[in-house]
Amino acid sequence: MNVLVIGRGGREHAIVRQFARSASVEQVYAAPGNDGMRSDAELVEIDEMNFTELAEFAAAKNIAFTFVGPEQPLAAGIVDFFKSRGLRIFGPSKEAAQIEGSKAFAKELMKKYGIPTAAYETFTEVEPAIQFIRSTGAPIVIKADGLAAGKGVVVAASEEEAIAAVKDMLEGQKFGESGSRVVIEEFLAGEEFSFMSFVQDGEIYPMPISQDHKRAFDGDRGPNTGGMGAYSPVPQISEAVIEETFGAIVDPAIGAMAAEGMPFNGILYAGVILTAEGPKVIEFNARFGDPETQVVLPKMASDFGAFLDAILNGRKFDLKWEGQAMLGVVIAADGYPGEIEKGILLPNFEELRDVEVVHAGTRETPNGFVGNGGRVLLVSAKGESLSAAQEKVYEELDKLEWLGYFYRTDIGWRAIEN
Repeated sequence: MNVLVIGRGGREHAIVRQFARSASVEQVYAAPGNDGMRSDAELVEIDEMNFTELAEFAAAKNIAFTFVGPEQPLAAGIVDFFKSRGLRIFGPSKEAAQIEGSKAFAKELMKKYGIPTAAYETFTEVEPAIQFIRSTGAPIVIKADGLAAGKGVVVAASEEEAIAAVKDMLEGQKFGESGSRVVIEEFLAGEEFSFMSFVQDGEIYPMPISQDHKRAFDGDRGPNTGGMGAYSPVPQISEAVIEETFGAIVDPAIGAMAAEGMPFNGILYAGVILTAEGPKVIEFNARFGDPETQVVLPKMASDFGAFLDAILNGRKFDLKWEGQAMLGVVIAADGYPGEIEKGILLPNFEELRDVEVVHAGTRETPNGFVGNGGRVLLVSAKGESLSAAQEKVYEELDKLEWLGYFYRTDIGWRAIEN
């Protein structure tokens, strides 16, 4: 089979690499991809949002199916566009992608169908939002309603911080149209984890759970980022809780979408927190998480291409996973998630041994790879335990000098300290 992967980041590189390892896949194309993907795929210079050219390419290259990585083309209706042209594609329709594209939509869906989540209110004007914050108190969570590249959430420790966040979004247009409506919800305390599932025609194939690290610096300090590292499994979350999460959250969410006349296909990402009252939803996404994908997908023991081909053809599949632990550390440009400088030469990471290097924001030059974004690489290792995987990753990272870049030195600490 020929397969097309749409996207350019670390998540997409992990998807591309998994297809490249698939015995049933002859050629992987990545549109537009990044320079670091060249060893795993042929790059196609078509932007993720250029649906017409992408569809024409898929038809011309006899693409068996297209896999969409990022949320923006999904929210804009790429799946509907491809299907209208008779092309096979894995992902949710524009209508179903609202589960990520509008936090207000997701919260209303959960409320209607009794899916456990934080109490909330939705606002489009500053003054009523401020009154709600004053009456509720802090800590409190402020979320831009629309897509904000994983950065539209502020966990405010004080009322003043919460009010500033609301003003930034509603008056300052910090996230453009995505922040023209905000969801304000109660702060939930507990252990967070990511529960991702493949979904097709009502069949749900859960993946091993994972946990990412959103804060920029060690000890979960500093600003929220798109994710500084991840690991899987999450031993502090029991099998009983995983089963409860599937039964109380994942399965009902898929049922709710079908009942609303917008059946969900694709990757359902449930960001979950284990509270004193049980697991509750923090957010839903309509695609793989980043960096969770990079530590979950390589644990697949089944043939990825054969699996996708089977479920897209209406056949059930016995999906198998490895039992090993995997832990990944993100290398980010100094200043991330704020202002960063592009074009700084990366050390020769080809020297690293027994680890996987996934490219997120890099560009190849005659002198080697340079950074081309905030998060540039993810370096991961497998191990019989999380401690072994963690030790291996940091042992290798410490061999190189990362001038102009930084990474957290404690990825996995919650699991390993427990």
